[in-house]
Amino acid sequence: MHVWQEDMLLAIEDSQISEDEIFGHLRVASEALGFPYCAYGLRVPIPVTRPQTVMLNNYPAAWQERYAAADYLSRDPTVLHGRRSQAPVLWSDDLFATARDLWDEARDHGLRVGWVQSSLDGHGVGGMVTLARSDEELTPVELEAKELRMRWLVNIAHVALSRRISPQLNRIESALTPREIEVLQWTADGKTAPEISDILDVSSSTVVFHVSNAMRKLNATSRTAAAVKAAMLGLLN
Repeated sequence: MHVWQEDMLLAIEDSQISEDEIFGHLRVASEALGFPYCAYGLRVPIPVTRPQTVMLNNYPAAWQERYAAADYLSRDPTVLHGRRSQAPVLWSDDLFATARDLWDEARDHGLRVGWVQSSLDGHGVGGMVTLARSDEELTPVELEAKELRMRWLVNIAHVALSRRISPQLNRIESALTPREIEVLQWTADGKTAPEISDILDVSSSTVVFHVSNAMRKLNATSRTAAAVKAAMLGLLN
């Protein structure tokens, strides 16, 4: 095992380490794989209409400012790909065919070669790691030699960083009781409180009690919203 892999594993176990320190380990790993630039993006699927997005990277400051000012995040083809698929993708003219201005400006800032890999956890939280450099195209030989390490890095980085950036998700999962989850599952299937009470052989007031508790824990304003939120977080599987 490489030193950077050991450091990433230790970062997962260290409850006191900050997200910036974890990203520092990611930078070291990126450099060890031959890429001086790296980025990590996290997307939490709630609120449903305004998913939360967090970006960490060591790209040139001028490019970070330009990317934000132009709102490139909303139409970045690598981000759109990462939401749909966990298959790796390389930067190319074809990939950026619908965002030529973004691609041209990225290269003007020295970002010409990129390798992107996404990950999705049980909460529905998506993470994406990008490794980038200014020159030396990626060859099939290099990809084959480093692919397993890249996949390992993406999964470990996502576990470590998502725990720090969105810890409330873990608290929600541990806070919901098995019965509350069960009631929300039936609610998501469109069952009413009386119907759920018949299915579970409990009183309607007991069903309402569990739904109310789940709504409070999920910060939801209705039983439907609670079921949707729980489903989006992967808590009903």
